[in-house]
Amino acid sequence: MVDYSTSVLSLVPALLAIIMAITTRKVIPSLGVGIVAGVLLLHSFNPLDSIQYLWSNIIALFWSDGAINEWNVLLIAFLLLLGILSSIIQTSGGARAFGEWAAANVKTARGARLVSFGLGILIFIDDYFNSLAVGNISRPLTDRKNISRAKLAYTIDSTAAPVCVISPLSSWGAYIIAIIAGILTKYSIDSYSSFSAFIQIIPMNFYAVFALLLTAYVAFTGLAIGPMRTHELRALQGELYDSAKGKPMGMSEDLHEHEGGKVRDLIVPIITLIIATVSAMLYTGGQALAADGQDFSLIGAFESTDVTRSLVAGVVISLIVAFLLLVGRKIPARDYGKAAWEGVRAMWPAVLILLFAWTIIAVISDMKTGEYLASFVTDTIAASYLPLLLFLIAGIMAFSTGTSWGTFGLMLPIGADLIMAVEPELLLASLAAVLAGAVFGDHCSPISDTTILSSTGAGSHHIDHVLTQLPYAILAAVVSAIGYLVLGITASIWIGFFAALISFVVLVAIAQVISKRGKVPAELRAEREA
Repeated sequence: MVDYSTSVLSLVPALLAIIMAITTRKVIPSLGVGIVAGVLLLHSFNPLDSIQYLWSNIIALFWSDGAINEWNVLLIAFLLLLGILSSIIQTSGGARAFGEWAAANVKTARGARLVSFGLGILIFIDDYFNSLAVGNISRPLTDRKNISRAKLAYTIDSTAAPVCVISPLSSWGAYIIAIIAGILTKYSIDSYSSFSAFIQIIPMNFYAVFALLLTAYVAFTGLAIGPMRTHELRALQGELYDSAKGKPMGMSEDLHEHEGGKVRDLIVPIITLIIATVSAMLYTGGQALAADGQDFSLIGAFESTDVTRSLVAGVVISLIVAFLLLVGRKIPARDYGKAAWEGVRAMWPAVLILLFAWTIIAVISDMKTGEYLASFVTDTIAASYLPLLLFLIAGIMAFSTGTSWGTFGLMLPIGADLIMAVEPELLLASLAAVLAGAVFGDHCSPISDTTILSSTGAGSHHIDHVLTQLPYAILAAVVSAIGYLVLGITASIWIGFFAALISFVVLVAIAQVISKRGKVPAELRAEREA
């Protein structure tokens, strides 16, 4: 293979993929073009050598070192099974049953907002399911309390991705852990596992953390800034905008939500998923410790756990429980089949992105893109500014493409290559900055699938949701940028975090003053909170 470590041509695969993704807004074809370009360059455009190299990389996704590539295969299985679980829960009618229960037991507008926020935290297994389920559960409740659809859409959107991106038990967590595993293997890092790295990254994902804190504050206080205040005032006066028609976008017309659903149809499978997966992680981790002759410890078990096997075990057990709960219900067998098919179909794009991302990681590594970029950055930008720079670049990319997953696949390996060449101690902080930036850009993007599903699930006009969420997203992004700047300069995670926290408190206080909530008619506020 040709060595491009000192050539600008090493940038071609990544640049092609990024530019195409931005201009076409189609991630999978863009990744494919980047892969093909890199393969041809590596082999001097020799078609036979290129095909052989590409084929060997594709095979390695599923079969490596004379055995099944368990990590990749089980992770794909987990994603598909997770999609099936989400569809089964939807078709059981459990979401609607929970909404009816909540409407009868939640008495105030604040309580309704907090229920929506709490559900966004609880339903963390997948952002699509979160957006649709929380909207369907909460909408009757928030409508009754005169909370605007735009406010509900913001709550849904600002809990879906931020929760999923910091939860190892979600489809996002599994996807990110898989990419991190490839990065750790590439640099022969064995001082911590990919799961441990993910856990360590959580407090460094400033945007996710402070977006959630801001959403919690908004849910508790009702803070309305920018265009959101107009929508909230109209809602107080009984003018709710319901532009959603029929079923939520992204759901099949064939996925029927049955009558007779119960609250347990939603709650029990999700709780089972959490308990079963964590138990499996502890079990597989304990087995690994015993095999190495080490005593069991909680941290040690999570360090040594087999993540993908545990995830598959958890989702299989949860699926069994979900089906058992439906025994005796008059649900036609064909509806179960349709639900399973819709679940697989919903997850299939994510599986394809993951496969293409794994492949382009290998190509970028062989192109030595990181080595070239690192030498360039060393001469122009201090390593201390890289976390901030990666946060901004990932945000712009996710905004332009409408996908955080595609941004993860492109930017995590590039960010790792950059930082490992100049300041390895900032590896996890840099990966966190990419994750944070991608979620921020996704939040602001009008073409983001999560943004579209959030507005649809809430029954809000889509552009209303984009414009009303933007001020809140920018506030959390400014806080995050300050945190990454301080983190990079001080090389201290906690100094960066506290800098971000202080900025958060100051900016929220300013936003509270600017919102001038006192101008909302007092009698209307009192009526809603009653």
